[in-house]
Amino acid sequence: MNRTIFITGLIFGVLAVVLGAFGAHGLEKLVDVNAVATFETGVRYQMYHALFLLVLASVKQIPELGKKWVFYCTVVGVLLFSFSIYLLALNSLTSFDFRSVAFLTPIGGTLLIIGWIVLAYRAIKDFH
Repeated sequence: MNRTIFITGLIFGVLAVVLGAFGAHGLEKLVDVNAVATFETGVRYQMYHALFLLVLASVKQIPELGKKWVFYCTVVGVLLFSFSIYLLALNSLTSFDFRSVAFLTPIGGTLLIIGWIVLAYRAIKDFH
């Protein structure tokens, strides 16, 4: 499980750097300033949680079941939160109105919060 968590953290981190570079150097020519700022929020939270997963993979005191819950909440949270933000920021570039999926953003954010809470609970319970 630790290998899967670590590799997922690496993938999220690489994608955050690539998307961040795109947002800083290419996106500003395509969308307005507010959309760029929105896009950067998605990148920032993706990178935070990429690092979070790298740390989670290295913590030995937390049992695998606890790590699985944190991992699943974090992965689904990043996909729903950050990726819905990317789509919303790029909304003006497509004929599809991505505002119809905006409800996914707070669901993703809630899952990210739950991941942190589960980790905190496991740390309090399992660290001796």
